Amino acid sequence: MPVGPGKYDDLCTYARETAKAEGVAMIVLKGINGSGFAVQGSLQMTMDLPRLLRTMADDIESSLRRGVV
Repeated sequence: MPVGPGKYDDLCTYARETAKAEGVAMIVLKGINGSGFAVQGSLQMTMDLPRLLRTMADDIESSLRRGVV
């Protein structure tokens, strides 16, 4: 995973501060700067992120199989 600011880091910071959140994981698809992602949070949040993303992917696939879009 890249370390340091990326092309959507400013937007990620805005989302985190506006939500008063401890962390944010943002995925941008075909944005003004192309597709990309930004993650801000504690080491523990970053370590938990792969499990969370796998759960999200499973939920999305399940919804698609049921025809829920």
